[in-house]
Amino acid sequence: MTEQDESLRARLVAAGVELVTSRGVEALSLREIARSAGVSHGAPRRYFPTHLSLLSAIAREGFADLARRAAEVGEVSEAHEQDPRARVAELCRVYLDFARTDGGMFELMFRHDLLKSGHLGLRETSLPLFGRFVDAVAQVRPRPGEAPPQVVATALWANLHGVAQLWGWGSLQLATGTDDVEPLLRAVLDAHLGPVAR
Repeated sequence: MTEQDESLRARLVAAGVELVTSRGVEALSLREIARSAGVSHGAPRRYFPTHLSLLSAIAREGFADLARRAAEVGEVSEAHEQDPRARVAELCRVYLDFARTDGGMFELMFRHDLLKSGHLGLRETSLPLFGRFVDAVAQVRPRPGEAPPQVVATALWANLHGVAQLWGWGSLQLATGTDDVEPLLRAVLDAHLGPVAR
């Protein structure tokens, strides 16, 4: 692939990122991405064999952004010797904040058709981020029942993802009567990591 091809490919992905950020997943038609990138409506097909492969490339950018935000938590904790449980809580806040502020991208990243399609190894793209989460959970002692960190982190992530999804739909605010997600986050952490030692 030539440098010009790489440049146009990157432009298409960047246009898709901008569209999903500003207008949501519904705006990600091939025609709209091409229009936003300033190319002909047939151009995306020359660089991405299917619509799903282009959407996967856009979603990879979301995973990269979320990973950068999570890495900043690691840098802060190393600098300040953060308590392991506080580090897990901060990673959870990063995830919930990403879902709240980048809802379109969050929805795209976890679309089952993209993850199932295997385009660009999208499912594998999230593994380093999940590994960081497992490592943080492993530092928390004691864990209820001493389940392996990978199991605890998976259960915690599933619970957290549910909170993010339901919060995005407005269901949890209706159920709790508040816009404050912190009490839910504390309950999730207590359920999976045990209550805070007093």
